[in-house]
Amino acid sequence: MYQNLGTGFWGIVDKQGNEWRPTNMPEQLKHEGSEVSVVAKEVDEVSVFMWGTAVEIVSFQTITP
Repeated sequence: MYQNLGTGFWGIVDKQGNEWRPTNMPEQLKHEGSEVSVVAKEVDEVSVFMWGTAVEIVSFQTITP
C-alpha cells in the first residue's frame, strides 16, 4: 500500500496487520491492493518514515494483480 506521508513510500501490510517498509520495493509490487508472497530480511536502517519495520525483499511472487 502507498503511504502518503512526507515524500511518500510503498509499504506492505501482512494478514496479521504487521507493517513492513521495504528498502528495495520492486516496481512490480507497486500496485494498491495486490496480494503478494514475499521473502524478506529485516535490516537496520534509520529513516525519516516512522512506519513499519525496515526490510530488504529477497524474493517475491504476485498472487493477485
